[in-house]
Amino acid sequence: MADISRNDSSTTTIRSGPVPIAVHDHGGAGAPLLLLHGAGGNLATTAELARMLRPAHRVVTVDLRGHGRSGDGPWTWDAALDDLASVVDELDLHRPAVVGVSLGGMLAALWAARHPDCPGAVSLDGNPPPARPDDLAGLDPDRAVAELARLRETFAAMTAAMAQPLTADQVEAARAGQRAQARRYGSAEESWLEAFERNLVPVDGSRYRLRPEPRSTEELRVAMATLDLIPVYRDVRSPLLLVLATENLPEQQAFADLYAAHRRGLRNRLAAVADNPWLRIVHLDGASHAMLAERPGKLADLVTDFLRVRSGPS
Repeated sequence: MADISRNDSSTTTIRSGPVPIAVHDHGGAGAPLLLLHGAGGNLATTAELARMLRPAHRVVTVDLRGHGRSGDGPWTWDAALDDLASVVDELDLHRPAVVGVSLGGMLAALWAARHPDCPGAVSLDGNPPPARPDDLAGLDPDRAVAELARLRETFAAMTAAMAQPLTADQVEAARAGQRAQARRYGSAEESWLEAFERNLVPVDGSRYRLRPEPRSTEELRVAMATLDLIPVYRDVRSPLLLVLATENLPEQQAFADLYAAHRRGLRNRLAAVADNPWLRIVHLDGASHAMLAERPGKLADLVTDFLRVRSGPS
């Protein structure tokens, strides 16, 4: 019997694993599909894509551990994959396809490696951020080291800022920022606000904190910095689609050369494994790491078509 408790009108929590995992079953009569958000997101951030995929699939979204309404626990790739296995077992999602965005895309690739019987996995720009000088093609080695150090300092400052409780005024300012982001991408403001609120936790009557917690954020950073997916791409034996960004986010422009070198390096490394017949790679022209907000319809078409036709090597 599944150990599932209801959170609210739209989500349930599965408690059979070591960490409670919040899920939303969007329904649908098609084959099961598990849809995973990126770092700092939650299941609300994938709701629009879930709606677009629902005609072809039974779509289930989750809050990954440390995010949204799910529980906290040490972040390791194996632990997160075990969480997903609990979701699959308890909801009886027989051989689900797995689609993920960013962090979720990394998990989708790792799921495909762990489950050769997976009917298909899709990673939407799910590659670790720049972390190693050797991965930066065409950038002077000394500058590569300096730029990576500057990027780490920026991430550390962001993490420290996010660790501080937010006042009610800061929360309202953040809500205004979410509305502005929604308008920028032509999305519904309510969806962006829902995603923000889902990671917001009251501290007392006037202060709030954002999930994931600083400890989880640091564990995620280390996990991504030490992850090498190239062996996964080389050895995977279930259908895997990589959809990769080709442009910088506006927020990445201060590191434009670094991210361009990172993309070139990734292309070079992928060329060495592109002969794996289970692997398909799409470089999405004009799309950044925010492709989920920029091109949801295009992504839905890519996912649906890939899962419809890819049941093995072509």
